[in-house]
Amino acid sequence: MSGHASYLVVGRDAEVEIEVRRSRFLATVARVATEDEARAVVERLRKRHHDARHHCSAMVVGPPPVPVERSSDDGEPAGTAGAPMLEVLRGAGLSDTVAVVTRWFGGTLLGAGGLVRAYGDAVRAALEAAGTRERRLLREVGLEVEHAEAGRVEGELRSRGVELLDVQWGASVHLVLGVAPSDDAATRALLAEVTAGAAEPVALGERWVDVGGVAGA
Repeated sequence: MSGHASYLVVGRDAEVEIEVRRSRFLATVARVATEDEARAVVERLRKRHHDARHHCSAMVVGPPPVPVERSSDDGEPAGTAGAPMLEVLRGAGLSDTVAVVTRWFGGTLLGAGGLVRAYGDAVRAALEAAGTRERRLLREVGLEVEHAEAGRVEGELRSRGVELLDVQWGASVHLVLGVAPSDDAATRALLAEVTAGAAEPVALGERWVDVGGVAGA
């Protein structure tokens, strides 16, 4: 089990535009699962806004402790766009996220400091609109119950805050639960109580799972 059992992702894709001295900065943030998906978002926006001068980007993809991080200034002075955008993503604790800021030049040079602020502010505004969700590494636990008991067992587990990842109906009903390592012993005691000891939980592996609702948007 990794020592990093959770991280944040954007709650939803979002797009926000700000204006700085007549230059327009359109910030887009999107949830992605791979570096290729992130690059596809950049290219999609480049084609959609083909009249813009720059399409700067930053991405963080994959679980901690070593996610993939990339950034691009796309023609802006080195270090004035992609790097500050990446710092905003890092500062928010996000992964599986790509940020793209499309800029239409307004005729006034902003200088290095002005660009750093503008690109960072644009991403922060988009992240505020997107909100966040927690993604947590959970242990998968399988449980077989009889049809007659399935509805009651499922309802009791949900009411006690147990994460149900899957329910499959066959000769019996197969429940897959998501359990935090710290809750393992308590969950097993709860399962014994709810099933009166009739069902034996089986460890199935681990899975990263989005938990809870969107926060901050």
